[in-house]
Amino acid sequence: MNVIELENITKTFGSVKAVDSLSLGVPKGSIYGFIGPNGSGKTTTLRMIMNIFYPDSGDIKVFDQKLNDRVKDRIGYLPEERGLYQKMKVRELLQFYGELKSGHKVDKDVDYWLERLDLTEWANKKVETLSKGMSQKVQIIATIVAKPELIILDEPFTGLDPVNAEAIRDMVLDLRSRGATIIFSTHDMSVAEKMCDFIFMIFKGKKVLDGTLASIQAEYGSDTLRITTEAGATAVKDLEGVERVSDFGRMQELRVEPDYDHQKILAAIMSRTRILGFELTKPTLHDIFIRIAGPEAKENHYA
Repeated sequence: MNVIELENITKTFGSVKAVDSLSLGVPKGSIYGFIGPNGSGKTTTLRMIMNIFYPDSGDIKVFDQKLNDRVKDRIGYLPEERGLYQKMKVRELLQFYGELKSGHKVDKDVDYWLERLDLTEWANKKVETLSKGMSQKVQIIATIVAKPELIILDEPFTGLDPVNAEAIRDMVLDLRSRGATIIFSTHDMSVAEKMCDFIFMIFKGKKVLDGTLASIQAEYGSDTLRITTEAGATAVKDLEGVERVSDFGRMQELRVEPDYDHQKILAAIMSRTRILGFELTKPTLHDIFIRIAGPEAKENHYA
């Protein structure tokens, strides 16, 4: 069963087609990652799901029906633009949001999440006294404290340090284990790779990727050679059969031309320096993202 069904939705703003004939299904109980460069249509799509924007054409169903107030009460939404009542105290604000959404007291849940995200000592302080990272965590608690069945998070990791980002990742996985369906947008490809059951990429308003990481990588094949040498990046310059080199300092990634024998590339490198390690593998999501949305995209059919 799909919790969300988008069928051929299109949205334009003036002469700009922000979303173009997009169809998408989000399975119940999954973590669905939205990726894409800035201005690609991610936030517009999420806002259409929430009825903040209305599509010019196409059909949107949530829980197999048109969005209405009863359906909205089953959704927790973290918008791209954060907003909290600055003069309210943290615990009072979270109780207010939770009771407004659920219709019953949420005191125990508020205290649980405050402790879980290391905010208990700030519970009776005003929101305006919080740091940016703390405010972000409070806003996320406000989104999920009423135990929504569907959780939509627009860039939930923005502004968080590694410790707090990990805490939010653990929270998302916990919520999924409790039965929630979660959509989140992110620019962090490693997060999408590690967390998401399904990954959707939108570029210039069009869907260009949709599926599991394994199915997406399978489209590109094992064309990536990761290599470590004594000479570093200088050892892999101007190699025949290599389309692109990504230099990561101690390790380089080489994209091998289709049907080119990677053994020839290794032999050429060995003639220049000592090889310390190598692996022929599938491209990372980061590399696939760059292929579609980076400078080289001007040379392919996505541009």
